[in-house]
Amino acid sequence: MTGQGIPDERPTLVLTGASRGIGHATVKRFSAEGWRVITCSRQAFSDKCPWPMGPEDHIQVDLSDPENLGFATQEIRKRLEPNGSRLHALVNNAGISPKGPDGERLDSLTTAMHEWRTVFQVNFFAPILLGRGLFKELKNAKGSVVNVTSIAGMKVHPFAGTAYSTSKAALASLTREMAADFGPHGIRVNAIAPGEIDTSILSPGTEKMIEDIPLRRLGLPNEVADTIYYLCSEKSSYVSGAEIHINGGQHV
Repeated sequence: MTGQGIPDERPTLVLTGASRGIGHATVKRFSAEGWRVITCSRQAFSDKCPWPMGPEDHIQVDLSDPENLGFATQEIRKRLEPNGSRLHALVNNAGISPKGPDGERLDSLTTAMHEWRTVFQVNFFAPILLGRGLFKELKNAKGSVVNVTSIAGMKVHPFAGTAYSTSKAALASLTREMAADFGPHGIRVNAIAPGEIDTSILSPGTEKMIEDIPLRRLGLPNEVADTIYYLCSEKSSYVSGAEIHINGGQHV
């Protein structure tokens, strides 16, 4: 609601994994376009985040806990009620990739089963549970869902662990299934698959991979955010079930 009690007519985005990197750039991109942004992350809202209404529209939630996920869904729905329960975009950006004791990559022989379950809960189950939980609100707005997958979902990666990579491959498949299931209700579902993006969470040694990237550079968070915005805008009104590679040609 606005200060005069009038419903907020801005389009609304719900974004998970909003506290850094791609998520942070995405919030700034949508905010600059006049969207209301409801953010979800494990961390409390940071005073370093400059967008308006940030603290009021932030939900601190650990997506690895199914019970917390149910709370987050209910909290999001409650916040959407003044707008006629309309959600214009859901971006599932949260993702985790655990490492070994010395920061090493965990492969299929070394990943503990509890790590598999936690990774899939955050990277795979949370997107479908949020999509289903907010289905009515997305339908009311003829909204868009964007799942953030990864180049690691299509090839063995030197840093991304096996559980992370397979969860992202599963999320790519889920995107196609959701596009088929949600489409008849007017909801578009797409995915983006980033490659090596220049953020604070890059693994040591990533710079050595640049020579294998056709564009010979790392991607920028705002380049990813621009693509996410495109998939949530009317300019992509006939795009659904797609996975867009944002990796400078690294996948070829």
